[in-house]
Amino acid sequence: MSKNRVTPEEALAFHLEPTPGKFEITATVPMTTQRDLSLAYSPGVAVPCEAIAENAETAYDYTNKGNLVAVISNGTAVLGLGNLGALASKPVMEGKAVLFKRFADVNSIDIELDTEDTDAFVDAVKLMGPTFGGINLEDIKAPECFVIEQRLKEEMDIPVFHDDQHGTAVICAAGLLNALKLSGKKIEDVRIVLNGAGAAGIACLELLKAMGAKHQNCVMCDTKGVIYQGRTEGMNQWKSAHAVATDLRTLEEAMKGADVFLGVSVKGAVTQDMVSSMADNPVIFAMANPDPEITPEDAHEVRPDAIVATGRSDYPNQVNNVLGFPYLFRGALDINARAINDEMKIACAHALANLAREDVPDEVALAYGKNLSFGRDYIIPTPFDPRLIHRVPPAVAQAGMNTGAARRPIIDMEAYELSLKSRMDPTASILRGINARARANQARMIFAEGDDPRVLRAAVMYQRAGFGKALVVGREDDVKTKLEAAGLEDAHRQIEIVNAANTQHLETYKQFLYDRLHRRGFDAQDIHRLAARDRHVFSALMLQHGHGDGLVTGATRKSAHILDRINHVYDADKDHGVAGITAVLHKGRIVFIADTIVNEWPDEEDLANIAERAATVAQNMGLEPRVAFVSFSTFGYPVSERAEKMAKAADVLDQRGVSFEYEGEMTVDVALNALAQEAYPFSRLTGPANILIVPARHSASISVKLMQEMAGATVIGPILAGVDGSIQICSTVSTANDILNMAVLAACKVG
Repeated sequence: MSKNRVTPEEALAFHLEPTPGKFEITATVPMTTQRDLSLAYSPGVAVPCEAIAENAETAYDYTNKGNLVAVISNGTAVLGLGNLGALASKPVMEGKAVLFKRFADVNSIDIELDTEDTDAFVDAVKLMGPTFGGINLEDIKAPECFVIEQRLKEEMDIPVFHDDQHGTAVICAAGLLNALKLSGKKIEDVRIVLNGAGAAGIACLELLKAMGAKHQNCVMCDTKGVIYQGRTEGMNQWKSAHAVATDLRTLEEAMKGADVFLGVSVKGAVTQDMVSSMADNPVIFAMANPDPEITPEDAHEVRPDAIVATGRSDYPNQVNNVLGFPYLFRGALDINARAINDEMKIACAHALANLAREDVPDEVALAYGKNLSFGRDYIIPTPFDPRLIHRVPPAVAQAGMNTGAARRPIIDMEAYELSLKSRMDPTASILRGINARARANQARMIFAEGDDPRVLRAAVMYQRAGFGKALVVGREDDVKTKLEAAGLEDAHRQIEIVNAANTQHLETYKQFLYDRLHRRGFDAQDIHRLAARDRHVFSALMLQHGHGDGLVTGATRKSAHILDRINHVYDADKDHGVAGITAVLHKGRIVFIADTIVNEWPDEEDLANIAERAATVAQNMGLEPRVAFVSFSTFGYPVSERAEKMAKAADVLDQRGVSFEYEGEMTVDVALNALAQEAYPFSRLTGPANILIVPARHSASISVKLMQEMAGATVIGPILAGVDGSIQICSTVSTANDILNMAVLAACKVG
């Protein structure tokens, strides 16, 4: 079983909850008053209609056309599953639309056309031209895809891009540029063998020829062998264009002395003998999915000098289309392009290749759990490199402007790059980094409440996602029954079920607890009850004795009760500087609010402790901490003894000489709004705060719950900080996914 296994139940639940499908449409303008409706619809809407009728270009100003792409398929070649039909392709197209949004902030909508008739398909897409700024074709079988794309490019005045062809080609070209640089070869000199004469294979070869590869040096093979001049069997006009005059007839013959192998074919198509016969420093792009033509291990066994790339994320050098299409369209849309031409694709490939040669940012290294640097195992950037958004689209846009594809050229390229940086949601890369670190840590995670179906689902997800071992505290028969009810009957053999009856450590646990509590009024009977019958205490004892690496609890009991129980085993109270830090994620921002669980009415010393704990949590999540002590007054006005302690807390941090930014007291708008901050030029904060230290636990709780209910913010936490063990307490309304997030934080020892 592969480590990161996705079960059918999990996949279906992901697409079903919280609402069917993967995205919704929200309004970007107010729609509350009668006046709003009059402006949005009748009579106000008539004004932009007339403006567009007079000058079509203004559609890019008054409608969403300029940032809207259609993902269109007829379902004739869905993933590797074949002709499933238009309706069954919808989940894939929705997924593609979501990727556009996540990686390049491009709005996208999926359209499935129920036809295999090329003319009908072309007519349908062409008629939708006024709606969109670009068309992304997907999962259409060859050779129809060639005809469809060519005709639409000729007949439409917006970019039309078949990603299965050109997306793969662009990433492949980027990787090849770097592989050749490392092996000291030039594209115009190398001998290239391609296996797989479908849409992607032909597009790869066409792009490489546009970049300087010589026609005579490129040999294309399909299931029947080499495509040579004069061959008649299994041919079409697209293959014929790449036929060469040669005596070579098989892939094996073609591979002898070749510098480059490109595979877009099937698992196992390439043998170790073929790899052995290649030229020095061979480049092997085995891109068949899900299994490559030859694995990197097998290739390197016979040729340690080979540079190998695959389509898989669990090997180095992944040829992943998500590095291409979002940024190609971003650049094309931002110049209101008429097309995505070869020059734009080549610019994209060069931008990606150049990025891989630069130092890798810390957050990327953190996310992948290893240091990446340009070399044989890193020739293509990773999909989560935050620089992609502001490096690739400008290169694409510039190429579009240079070749006359731009309707609206960008005047200030520097300002454009800045605007691209601000488009991206930083919270996504933070969460990605935490997930990768958790996967690297492989923590044994204790799930204390094994009688709750949400907790059980989270435990199974934790283990199947490859984060580590799930230890569930519960009764064997009860856990088994509840897993079966959740459609996870095979999971009870994978997770480990622990309880007081089946552990060999109970006496050790009881002795530890007795030594700790006997002077607090607990006798031997009380100790037995706590250790053997209270799962929160039992789980904390497991963690304390190193029988697990992290603990998640809180789904079934209020946090105050849990904290009281944990305090029997750990020093988890305000006297020991413990605090609860809650992360609030909303509209691409992340703000920590503290303390939300431990300190009822903290004084200035407590507040300073809370600030230090929160700063540590922020740093552990890859953020530069900026702390604001918030109140209803700003820098002494209005005067109030309630606000005074917030100002004093900053003085305490002055005395402690901490290394992070902090300031206070101030109102929330001054803390979070850069414009409001301008009125206080003496403030020590260099930008909006990302940590809010509040006067009391009730104000923290109110703030978090208000954001959650009114603004729809995602809330993670409270993250328990300052306890000797890695313990996280989730809330009683947590979903299985929320519980999993808390387990991941515990695995990373955040706090």
